[in-house]
Amino acid sequence: MRSVLDDNEFAHAQSVATAASSEPGALFRDPSLASPACDHFVSDSTERYLQVCPFSLAQLRLRSYITLLLIDVVSIASAFVAANFIRFREPLATAGLQYIADLEPVFLALTFTGGAYAVEVLQHPRTGVVRVLRALALAASALLLGFFYTKTSTVMSRAVFGLGVVLGAAFAVGGRYLYGLNLGKRHGWKFLNEVLLVDGTAVLPPPSGIVLYAESAGLTPHGNDPAVADRVGQLLKGSDRILLACSAERRGLWLKLLKGVGVDVEVLTPELDHLGPLGFRSTANGSAVLIAAGPLALRDRIVKRTLDLTVALSLLIILAPLMLVTAAAIKATSEGPVFFRQRRIGRGNHPFEVLKFRTMRVDACDSQGVTSASRSDCRVTRVGAVLRQTSIDELPQLLNVLRGDMSIVGPRPHALGSTAENDVFWKVDDRYWQRGAVKPGITGLAQVRGFRGATGTRRDLTDRIQSDLEYLANWSVWKDVGIILQTARVLVHPNAF
Repeated sequence: MRSVLDDNEFAHAQSVATAASSEPGALFRDPSLASPACDHFVSDSTERYLQVCPFSLAQLRLRSYITLLLIDVVSIASAFVAANFIRFREPLATAGLQYIADLEPVFLALTFTGGAYAVEVLQHPRTGVVRVLRALALAASALLLGFFYTKTSTVMSRAVFGLGVVLGAAFAVGGRYLYGLNLGKRHGWKFLNEVLLVDGTAVLPPPSGIVLYAESAGLTPHGNDPAVADRVGQLLKGSDRILLACSAERRGLWLKLLKGVGVDVEVLTPELDHLGPLGFRSTANGSAVLIAAGPLALRDRIVKRTLDLTVALSLLIILAPLMLVTAAAIKATSEGPVFFRQRRIGRGNHPFEVLKFRTMRVDACDSQGVTSASRSDCRVTRVGAVLRQTSIDELPQLLNVLRGDMSIVGPRPHALGSTAENDVFWKVDDRYWQRGAVKPGITGLAQVRGFRGATGTRRDLTDRIQSDLEYLANWSVWKDVGIILQTARVLVHPNAF
């Protein structure tokens, strides 16, 4: 939800809040239920409110977790039964059954501790896929280590074990992903009961969730009044997250009440938006706003570089035939070199030379990147259009990764002359230079969120910068792995031209 409104948005939000507070019994509003013909408001009766907008999502989540657990258990068991059949033509052979008994407990323990049954998994099925694959890989590694130290590796069936692990991964990924998509579509991807508590301020209602107007409910933030505390607790009973929107002067009073509700509470702080905060931290001197993230620690840089080299070398070997065919197609259809070279901003904000497959006519190439490619751009060759639409033109950057100029995952490098609304990037957003804390990447958090293509507006750029800074502040090797896996779904993108 946006917390800073322009004049038109503020007026609209104020009118919404005024209409809500003036309508009799307009305590709660579920924007997801609203339509031009019917605006659903509920009276101040808690019982009636719970009948119309029941807080039943906790039960939905529990049922979903149990289903995911069953999918995982059945996937591993089915995989080793299938492996038994493939290897011995006997589904219930001892080898596979023994692996099920050994692997399942370790695997399930790792899925529980690794967050494979959490609300993030329901909201983003791909997150669940990553977590279950990680758990299976660790469980299989632990089992192999156990076989080695107990000297039973010589009598184990390697074929059954290998097939079982591979098939188990395929079954679990397929089952989880299909179930997650179906579940999300059926429930509108809503798995948390979120309440926006509004007191004397104007904010845009969220696209989904419930809005509680304190004034209409007759609520005033007096933490020492048991009746008020009881009423707040009753009205917010069953919610999973509360977002408080009120004046700075009343926040302390409200928080005294809300801290006792036993629910996650967040506070809108529009006065801090101009800082571009990435998060908050507790220090010895009090709470602090995180506005910039420094470089990764040495250990993290080593881990990240190892991942880069592993992925880059693997992809270069696998994609070598495709890259050779692409190079031949470029040479056969247009004059000029196969590669396009351009100076871009890298780590430490130092320029480096990025490699791409050439997609434009040589006489029309823009070495400074002043003019972004547009749809039906006359500078792009026929082969180049296909390369751009499929992101194949980016593959030579794997060589940049090997040279150490780039990483697989990181902020995308920009040309020195890139602009948004006729201003160079660092004039549009003064946080731009913070991206230089890590190496630029072939893909990144902004790209998997769909922020790619031309930067026609300032918002196009600021959305990317915000995503890049979030990536810097919350880096982990597993998040890099997740972004790499998610990149597959945005290789072909409507903004890739």
